[in-house]
Amino acid sequence: MLNYDAEAERYDATRGGVPRAEAAARAVLQLVPDRARTLLDVGCGTGLVTERLARPGLRVLGVDASAGMASVAAGRVGPTVVLGDSRRLPVATGSVDAVCAVWLLHLLPDAAEVVAECARVLRPGGVFITTVDKDLAHGVDSDIDVLLAPHLIPDAYDEAAAVVGWAAGHGLRPGAETSFTGHGQGRSPALTVEKIRAGYFASALEFSPRQAQGVIEGLGALPGQHTPRPDPVYRLLTLGKDA
Repeated sequence: MLNYDAEAERYDATRGGVPRAEAAARAVLQLVPDRARTLLDVGCGTGLVTERLARPGLRVLGVDASAGMASVAAGRVGPTVVLGDSRRLPVATGSVDAVCAVWLLHLLPDAAEVVAECARVLRPGGVFITTVDKDLAHGVDSDIDVLLAPHLIPDAYDEAAAVVGWAAGHGLRPGAETSFTGHGQGRSPALTVEKIRAGYFASALEFSPRQAQGVIEGLGALPGQHTPRPDPVYRLLTLGKDA
């Protein structure tokens, strides 16, 4: 897991910046019902997506477990961003109309607890919107993917079937879904090497130091060292709470 406090100031520049955030926000808003008046962004990070979730009549709240991230987000969004654990949300039961979690569940081995909390804070008839299969989205049939494939973690924390199963246990049913492009997230060999060395792929890849070195050497031999491969396309699910 990255040190998100330390990463906060440079995080957006390494994650596709505004184009990626705008694509995510547009996709989330497509799934937020018109009747919704409150939206809670869980794991809001720097607030780059959160501030773009604004629409007339919708009050947007944010929560993040990293003090560094929450501080940056509060500078963008204001006092509606608070510090808090996604497994114990500082939000009253049945108090919000919609909850979103973008690029969060794949990081958490206890993602089922987060789904339970999101269900708890939703009003009857509310919706939980979340990305699923995040790491799988980065598989774009590239030469980089061929090298990484033997080391992929088989059971992702945000596997769609698992998320739907946990949600069902809390009265949430699958509904509409959509997808969006992760602009600026296409991998180049050189950047992939840098990220492996920095531990960025902890949720997706598992290998020994020797295996990691073999992958790094293979990546170094690929053509187009600084040429990004295609951007990932992320999947968003809606899970509605029984009225």
